[in-house]
Amino acid sequence: MPAKDFIFRFLASGGFVSYIPAKLTGFKKFTGSGMAGTLVALALAPFLPADNAAYALFCLAFLPFSVWVAGRASESYGTHDDPRIVIDEIIGYWIALLFLERTVFNLAAAFVFFRALDTLKPWPIKKLETSFHGGFGIIMDDVLAGAEANLLARLAALIFL
Repeated sequence: MPAKDFIFRFLASGGFVSYIPAKLTGFKKFTGSGMAGTLVALALAPFLPADNAAYALFCLAFLPFSVWVAGRASESYGTHDDPRIVIDEIIGYWIALLFLERTVFNLAAAFVFFRALDTLKPWPIKKLETSFHGGFGIIMDDVLAGAEANLLARLAALIFL
């Protein structure tokens, strides 16, 4: 494998973490790699900027980077939105945390809502996934799922806290 393919696959797979579920289950589709990618995002959350403005700028900068990486990894794998590409789950979960205090409740609520929305893909998330090609199509449905998860986490905090 050429070095550039290795780098894009490494970045897109969350440091090859997304390969683990497929190796454990033997499945090629519905491997659990999305869950693994979201767990990577959760594990990295404490290292992200604590200041809301800095965090928003970080997400804004990471968005085009993730589109680029996902697109290049997709080309490398030879298939659109290969399950091993989880950089979309990473940016999606980080969007789910945008402007939320990083309490255990908010981290968990954002995680649960994001995973549910990413898995079920209700309208208009599914529409975004199928409307665009390349890295943009891979990333944007998860960004929308993250934005919706953010709103649901806020609503849950209002109800339960």
